[in-house]
Amino acid sequence: MSERMTEFGTLDRRAAVAALLQDRGDLLVITGLGSPTYDVFAAGDHDANFYLWGAMGGAGLMGLGLALAQPERPVAVITGDGEQLMGLGGLLTIAVKRPPNLTLVVLDNGHFGETGMQRSHSGHGQDLAAIAASAGLAAMTVHTTQELAAARAALHGKDGPRLIRVRIAPGETPRALPARDGVFLKTRFRGALGYAVA
Repeated sequence: MSERMTEFGTLDRRAAVAALLQDRGDLLVITGLGSPTYDVFAAGDHDANFYLWGAMGGAGLMGLGLALAQPERPVAVITGDGEQLMGLGGLLTIAVKRPPNLTLVVLDNGHFGETGMQRSHSGHGQDLAAIAASAGLAAMTVHTTQELAAARAALHGKDGPRLIRVRIAPGETPRALPARDGVFLKTRFRGALGYAVA
């Protein structure tokens, strides 16, 4: 039996994330571990960014909780294909709870970038947008810089939940490291939500 493969994306990951976060307004952002965290930070540190340094597979569900708790604010989870593959069951929970203000952005390079660039399931032909759509989420795939504008507008929509698969090129991107202090990140993020912080 021949192995099912897929062609890889061509978008520059860092430029794609920067384009998505232009004019972000009141967008709340949760990042998946590793490169998505570096990319979001490189696009501009912001009090309304919550950087995850672990919990692989949990970014989508953290975004779900935040979207339910903050229904008037748009919430974007920016993560990678490897991290989202670890959280496939979470897509079903998101589909059941249906927060209209939640968008999952999956930076899909077809590889597990944090563990040595092994080919991921999406690199073997699995389509995360199709999987999300079959679970009941709105889904789209972005292949070009022109399509990023529609994806950016969708981040602020109220017709979710949705998953946006961004086909990025495989390869190494220099690290841009935000703070790793969990208490600092939590306190700063709570302040961005309007809660009193000590």
